[in-house]
Amino acid sequence: MSLTAKRSLFLAALAALMAATRMDHFAALPDGSWAVFFIGGFYLSTWTRWAFPALMALAVLIDYVVISRSGASFWAHYCVSPAYWCLIPAYFSMWAGGMWLQRRNPGTDLRALSLLAVGLCASVALCQFVSQGSFYWFSGSVADPTLAGWWKNYTDWLPSYLLTAAAYTGAAAAVHALAAQASRVRRAGHLQAS
Repeated sequence: MSLTAKRSLFLAALAALMAATRMDHFAALPDGSWAVFFIGGFYLSTWTRWAFPALMALAVLIDYVVISRSGASFWAHYCVSPAYWCLIPAYFSMWAGGMWLQRRNPGTDLRALSLLAVGLCASVALCQFVSQGSFYWFSGSVADPTLAGWWKNYTDWLPSYLLTAAAYTGAAAAVHALAAQASRVRRAGHLQAS
């Protein structure tokens, strides 16, 4: 399979994961959007110029469909405040974290797992800072915003977002490690056969 075909397959899989989990933000399956952008940054870093905007547009389209299906106006919904557009830099922080990890050329050893943990934690913390912070301060949904109130909100929600992103990213890392091992076994078999 060509590199372009592999990347196209990754992009389609990430789009499907986002669509399957973002459609109902509070369903049994948690929203995988943050992990989608992190994984996308790792696998599709050379396609950033168009893959990131495509996934961002998909996220907005899904939100539009979900909000419209509920009978509400997209533009009047409390989630679509001026802060909503801060999701672009917030999600790009996840994408940049994936690119950071990819540039370190991680393998499938303990060092790679450490780099993954550092990159993912930093990306989620920054994404939460931008997305939650912008909503808290700029959406108009918080009557009397305070620094203490913002910090409590930030720290209350950060663990669940980190856990969700880690679960999806961990599953992707496990598949990556299995595929790498299968590739090594295949190569070793070819070398022995020749």
